[in-house]
Amino acid sequence: MDKNLEDIFSFDAIADDCVKCGKCIPVCTIHNVNADEVTSPRGFIDLLGAYKRGNLELDKTAKDIFESCFLCTACVEVCPKSLPTDMIIEQVRSDIAQKYGIAWYKKAFFLLLRHRWLNDLAFKLGWVFQTCGFKIRADIDSMTSRFEIPMLKADRLLPSLRKTSFLNAHKENINNGGKRKVAIFIGCLGNYNYRNIGDSLLEILEYLEIDAFLAKDQKCCSAPAYFTGDFDTVDYNAKFNIEYFEKFADDVEAIIVPEATCSAMLKIDYEHYFHNQPEWQERACKVMKKVYMATEWLQNHTELESILAKKKQNTKIVTYHDPCHARKMQGIHEEPRSLIRQNYKIVEMSDPNSCCGFGGVTMQSEKYHFAKAAGTPKAAMIKETKADVVSAECSACRMQINASMNYAEVETVFKNPIELIADALREE
Repeated sequence: MDKNLEDIFSFDAIADDCVKCGKCIPVCTIHNVNADEVTSPRGFIDLLGAYKRGNLELDKTAKDIFESCFLCTACVEVCPKSLPTDMIIEQVRSDIAQKYGIAWYKKAFFLLLRHRWLNDLAFKLGWVFQTCGFKIRADIDSMTSRFEIPMLKADRLLPSLRKTSFLNAHKENINNGGKRKVAIFIGCLGNYNYRNIGDSLLEILEYLEIDAFLAKDQKCCSAPAYFTGDFDTVDYNAKFNIEYFEKFADDVEAIIVPEATCSAMLKIDYEHYFHNQPEWQERACKVMKKVYMATEWLQNHTELESILAKKKQNTKIVTYHDPCHARKMQGIHEEPRSLIRQNYKIVEMSDPNSCCGFGGVTMQSEKYHFAKAAGTPKAAMIKETKADVVSAECSACRMQINASMNYAEVETVFKNPIELIADALREE
């Protein structure tokens, strides 16, 4: 493990206190579906300390344990000492990747994340042939497999593909009056799968007479690679994005992101990743100050709330799920609700802050039984509200919650808050 991590986390100083506490256990996503002290925050910390001191071999058992964490940061949120358990597990996963390598299908996926043109080509081919292997549910931008194959059961709901990505469907500079200007970082799922999010965001900006710069050269924020331990891809994409953002950051008020995971990666995790590259860390901190979640910026820097208040009330009931990367990492939870409740009735689920169970690439592939188990209580909460719509500003949550609701036969529809706001603006 990198020696500079001592500056982030001192195992020797807190290991005993951590073991005696246990406040993290009730909120831990993996412990709630796999009640084993080993796969709990204090279990992780104890093993991480042993690994750091050279008393634990990073064997396949340890690999399996460290890859079982959802990285939901629920433990960090309630920890009296704010121990960054997630950050250290992310570092250990890099060591795991170096020792055991990364599965071929993950390598292929991360290769696409490095090269936009290759990603465009792959998703275009996927759109052409998706009906051969999948049944499309266009009403919810999803699909199910026609066949039972390893890691892809026929009843599993996945996001469907669009013919043209968001970034390729619009010109790069969109003039809405020239009074103000923002850049948009769309995220991969929003770009290729849930395209209506970006289209709706452009509608909102047009209504507000705010110019939009689509930043078409943007690369994936690399959150999937970061959580998997592929630090080479993180390094490549993060440095590219930082240099790219530096070129236009002074020309825009903000870089708005309708995705919690992407926003958190850009604003927070880039700084963590570059902990041992001070020059890049400084550059990341400086340029990423311009990054905001979309509802965060729209609520605090525009008159959108008062505009929505004059629009027609919608009869649909909405329940809101708090993405881990929004509420826990960025403290954003009131902003989307403030905008939504101007036109919709919000009925809160019993625990909107609990993790939906997405958990990253490894959890969605090799450990999907954990993701499925974690999603079951969230689907039950949504069903209990009898809401017409469940909303969250995160497409990873959308993918997971749609799948969970499909298993539980919940008829609630998922919409990003940006989509709900655009719908409300169309009403007179």
